[in-house]
Amino acid sequence: MARVDQRQVLQIAEDFVDEVLRYGKHILPTLARLCLVSTFLEDGARMWFQWNEQRDYMNVSWGIGWFLGTAFVFINLVGQIGGSGMVLARYKVDAACGLLFFIVFLQTVAYSILWDLHFLLRNLSLVGALLLLIAESRVEGKSLFAGIPTTGENKPKNYLQLTGRILLVFMFVTVLKLELSTAQVIANLVASALMILVTVGYKTKLSALVLVLWLGISNFYANAFWTLPSYKPMRDFLKYDFFQTMSVIGGLLMVVYLGPGGVSMDEHKKKW
Repeated sequence: MARVDQRQVLQIAEDFVDEVLRYGKHILPTLARLCLVSTFLEDGARMWFQWNEQRDYMNVSWGIGWFLGTAFVFINLVGQIGGSGMVLARYKVDAACGLLFFIVFLQTVAYSILWDLHFLLRNLSLVGALLLLIAESRVEGKSLFAGIPTTGENKPKNYLQLTGRILLVFMFVTVLKLELSTAQVIANLVASALMILVTVGYKTKLSALVLVLWLGISNFYANAFWTLPSYKPMRDFLKYDFFQTMSVIGGLLMVVYLGPGGVSMDEHKKKW
């Protein structure tokens, strides 16, 4: 009886997600893209308003001089604002994502993120979100003969979705707390279970939507940078975390919109 009730609850929840998609199918991809590029827009604005500080930081950290320090800030400013604008306008999305990939790589090296596991995992999640954005821009392959399905034409898109899902969940590793309180242990177990479901592509849309809600609530609670005065350095750190988390939420919304893709348990269930 309990198992039947559990199935009924899951079915009701999945029906709810389908209703959300039906009514929000025109808004959801736009909202997902806006959330996804929000960290690039925020960091691009940071380069503009903190031009001298960012240039001096690069010069002190790497000893690259005034010219290269300025070039670094300029590339980050133009690359992030320009790439984000192209994504939002749906103009050459693959090229725009390539530009944003380059910015992520450049910052990973420049800010020594490779040696900081917390920031490295968050950057990998950002890469996953960008891969899902590329998958969303791919047009479904069409059959040469009407009414005859094609096979294998969308394999790149399917693998982009798989890799994107796997990288996305790295964000959640950084927000799990090693506390022994009952509430925190339960929260960690639930979040871990949802991460695994999204990774393997089982009940994918429902799991991704629950993670959107969970991550969104925790983000506004833990990274409330607006509560701190502008002169405190912690404000910048919280703002950075807030917008990076918003980008991962955008990636999860893209999972809700796109579904898991061909390489997933949800897809294989249809063949059973």
